Amino acid sequence: MNKNRITQMKFTQLLRCAALIPLMAFASITTANDNLSSSLLSIWHKFAVGAVFTQTNDSEGNEVLMFSRHGNGKLQFLDAFATDGVGTSGGLGNQGALALSKDNDFLFVVNAGSNEITTFSVHKHGLKLVDKVPSGGERPISLSVFQDRLYVLNTGSDSINGFTFDHDGKLTPMAEAIRSLSGTETSAAQIQVSPWGDALVVTERATNLIDVFWLDDNGIPGEAVISPSVGTTPFGFDFDRRGHLVVSEAAGGADNASSVSSYNILETGQLEIISGAVPTTESAACWLITTPNGRFAYTTNTRSSSISGFRIERDGSLNLLDLDGVTGNTGEGTNPLDMAMSRNGRHLYAISPATEEIVAFRIRGNGSLKNIQSVTAAAPRINGLAAY
Repeated sequence: MNKNRITQMKFTQLLRCAALIPLMAFASITTANDNLSSSLLSIWHKFAVGAVFTQTNDSEGNEVLMFSRHGNGKLQFLDAFATDGVGTSGGLGNQGALALSKDNDFLFVVNAGSNEITTFSVHKHGLKLVDKVPSGGERPISLSVFQDRLYVLNTGSDSINGFTFDHDGKLTPMAEAIRSLSGTETSAAQIQVSPWGDALVVTERATNLIDVFWLDDNGIPGEAVISPSVGTTPFGFDFDRRGHLVVSEAAGGADNASSVSSYNILETGQLEIISGAVPTTESAACWLITTPNGRFAYTTNTRSSSISGFRIERDGSLNLLDLDGVTGNTGEGTNPLDMAMSRNGRHLYAISPATEEIVAFRIRGNGSLKNIQSVTAAAPRINGLAAY
C-alpha cells in the first residue's frame, strides 16, 4: 500500500474520531441533567435535531412544555410557553391534545377549560403564540391536521369542527363544518384524519362506537357513519401507511382484558374488521400509535405501566410482538398515557402524569423497545404529546 493511501486512511480515521467527540459529550451530558450549566444547555439545544411537546392542562393557565430532542433520542427541557387559555387540571380521557402541521411550522394545542385552540409557530429554540380561537364547542380534547386543515373533537358538546389555517398559522372556521357524534355523553376520545384526507374518524368510549365522517373536496365533513367497535371501550387509534385503522380497546379498565383491533374503512363509511380484539394481556390499553413505515403499532397499558407492541401485516392484520404483552416497561407506578414518535420512527415517547415524566424508548428494527431515558416534566397534569 502506498504512502499517500496510508496517510489518507489515517486522516479519515481522525475525522471519524473527531466526529464522535461531540456525540460522546452529549451522551454524558444527558446523564447529569440536573448539573448542566447554562452554557452546556445552550450547546445541547443548538445541536438538537427535533423537539417533543406536552401541555400542563392547568386550570390556572395552560402551558406547553418544550423539550429539545437530540439524535440519540434523549430529551432536555427547553422552556414553558403560555397558551393564553386554561385547562381543567384533571384527566381528559383523550388522545391528540397537541398536533403539529406537516412541515412542523405550527403547533396546535387544546385549551379544554376555556374551549379554545391555540396556535404556536415552531422555532428550534422556542414557540411563539400566533393565534387563539374558540373551538366551536365545549371541552376540546383532540386535534388532527391534514394539509392546511385542522379538525377538533369537542367532547363536552359531542361534536366535531373544522378550520383552515394560513401561512401565518391563523385559524379560520370552515363553513358548516360542525357535526354531531352518535348521541350525547359519548365520552369521545380522539379525532384523526385518514392518510389521504378523505375521512375523519372518532372513537366513542361510553357507547363502544366508532364514527366515520366523509370529507368533501373542501374538507367539509358529512354526517357520521356509525359502526360498533369489536372490542369494548375503543380509545386511541392511528392509521398504518396503507390506510388500515388500528384501535386500542381499554375494556373498561378490567384486569388484563385490553385489546387492539384493525379495520378497513369501506366506501359506505362502515368498518370492516380485519383483526378483532387481539389481546394485549395487559390492563387499560388506551393510547395507540403506529410507526411511519406502517410495520408496528404500540399501545400504552395505563394500569399495567407497560407498552404492548404489534406487528402490522400488509393486509392490516395484527400479531402481538411479545407473548406476555410487554414490549416496553415505563416503570412501576408510571401509568403511561399519550405517546408520540420522532419523525424518523426511531424513538418513541410516553407521558406519565403520575410521576411527571416523559419516558423515551429506542425502537429496534424488530419492533422491540429499549428504554433510554426518563426526563422530568415537572407538571402533575401533563396531557397530550407531539414530536418531530
